[in-house]
Amino acid sequence: MPGKMIVICAPSGTGKSTLLNRLKADHPDLMWSVSCTTRPTRTGEVHGKDYYFIKVDTFEKQIADGEFIEWAKVHSNYYGTSKRFVDEGLKNNWKMLFDLDVQGVDAMKKLYGADAHVIFIEPPSIEELEKRLRLRGTDPEHVISERINNARKELARKDDFDHLVLNDDVDRAYKDLKALVERILK
Repeated sequence: MPGKMIVICAPSGTGKSTLLNRLKADHPDLMWSVSCTTRPTRTGEVHGKDYYFIKVDTFEKQIADGEFIEWAKVHSNYYGTSKRFVDEGLKNNWKMLFDLDVQGVDAMKKLYGADAHVIFIEPPSIEELEKRLRLRGTDPEHVISERINNARKELARKDDFDHLVLNDDVDRAYKDLKALVERILK
């Protein structure tokens, strides 16, 4: 039996990290796909665990060498998913968990089709999303505006994904997410 790919996609500020952290705690059998990025490390993040933090010139060389399934420049930084990791995981029957943006999902689906099970996490509203981004206190105003504009575009695509989870209540959203993941893993 080939490996499993579970891809979580959500606008920034939707509560995706909270849901993913709970899912990873409840399912240690899921292998986390650590993405590469050129963005600065945030407080508490660990290289190789949260992301592979790499320099722009290194990332651009890896793009040229075709080492990513998908890559994108998002919020002024590069992000990418290693093709070698995914192919190895499928070959070795790993249960893999991904956190991708909409462009990343499109690239993943193009290469792996229905083998990539995509779950979109939806915020209750744009207004609530903006409130969450501001309360987080990690971004300057221009970045918050960029994230909100990107969220509007991502939400316009919500019906393009395999599954949809509304995060208007984190406990209920997690229950729905966990049930979906467990159904996919069977």
